[in-house]
Amino acid sequence: MCWFNPYFRQNMQIQLTAPRLLRHQTALPASKSISNRALIIHALAGGTDLPQNISDCDDTLVMTRALSRPTPEPIDILAAGTAMRFLSAYWAVNEGTHTLTGTARMKQRPIGILVEALRQLGAQVEYVEQEGYPPLRITGGPHKGGRLTLPGNVSSQYISALLMTGPVLQEGLTLELTGEIISRPYIDLTLKLMKDYGAEAEWTDGHCIRVAPVPYRSIPYYIENDWSAASYWYEIMALTADTEAEVVLTGLFADSPQGDSAVRNLFEPLGVHTEFLNRDGVSCVRLTRRPRDIRRMEYDFTGQPDLAQTLVVTCAMLGLPFHFSGLQSLKIKETDRIAALIRELGKLGYPLHEAHGSELYWEGDRIPAEAQPAIDTYEDHRMAMAFAPCSLALPSIRINDPQVVSKSYPRYWDHLRAAGFEIDTL
Repeated sequence: MCWFNPYFRQNMQIQLTAPRLLRHQTALPASKSISNRALIIHALAGGTDLPQNISDCDDTLVMTRALSRPTPEPIDILAAGTAMRFLSAYWAVNEGTHTLTGTARMKQRPIGILVEALRQLGAQVEYVEQEGYPPLRITGGPHKGGRLTLPGNVSSQYISALLMTGPVLQEGLTLELTGEIISRPYIDLTLKLMKDYGAEAEWTDGHCIRVAPVPYRSIPYYIENDWSAASYWYEIMALTADTEAEVVLTGLFADSPQGDSAVRNLFEPLGVHTEFLNRDGVSCVRLTRRPRDIRRMEYDFTGQPDLAQTLVVTCAMLGLPFHFSGLQSLKIKETDRIAALIRELGKLGYPLHEAHGSELYWEGDRIPAEAQPAIDTYEDHRMAMAFAPCSLALPSIRINDPQVVSKSYPRYWDHLRAAGFEIDTL
């Protein structure tokens, strides 16, 4: 059960004070990325038993609810961008008419590229309000399939949504991606799950994917825990002053298909060492401290955009100048994450700079910090989770609207309290 109900107590504020010593073991939530893909593929396979270890986060709960109780009434998927995109494609290839809506922010997130692709496949998709944005009314059915061309620099969720429908199209699907391809690890994750369920789907070259019209099989499936959630524990380890600190995270695999498993390599030069263990038959990660051996950090987040906030905040708190690129997709997430990072780290005295709409950098200079800064979260779970560990570098930190973590890590605050963090409601 969540520490507080995510559906009430809006405008709440908490204050975090960090523990002096850190010795902790925790079970991370199941991967949201894998859960949401597995649910769609499972439904397209006509499966009966749900995959095991399904995430209990908001995004997955709305997906489960929508798939289990089809209704002609508008379906509110709240702020779940993954659900909006995946369900749009799912209902485009299934009989019936469904209307998808969401929060005010969801209605500002563009979806025109996916809608146009679904229309090319033969689906009838209408904009209920503003052209190019949700809500959508979708009338689906069996379609021929064929060849589609999409820019490679759009959200990988558009691409994944289309790929997952490929096996049920009469002629399958050939998807050609033009230009730079961002978030390729998420596309590869989708292809892996599809093949696990019996699909024939492969890259035919560096820009083209072919999905054969081979139906999915219904199989038992176990979902790995979430490497994106693990990133906040890596941040905590990097920022703690406890040189003997140890954190054990259960349910993570050394051969993980999750793109965000790259976090273990990103944090190694920041002084966080990763060791894989097996405890009572459960795969675990053990984090320990090592000397930091880097004076400036540069990285292209094109493949792992969800790790950007974690690394930006970590480097600032460590006083480590950085230049990060590949951040173009951050502008169309739950909030404009580039603008949000600049604004909130500015409150703490760190002047970040944006370049070309896809880069963030900090040269190590400081500005006066606010006396009692409170971090705004902008309905974005990752803002709350990335800034909470700042309490290890500051006397304390205040977080506004902390309930947003329910989107991907409902028990985040519970887990921090169990690790020794003091969390007071203000």
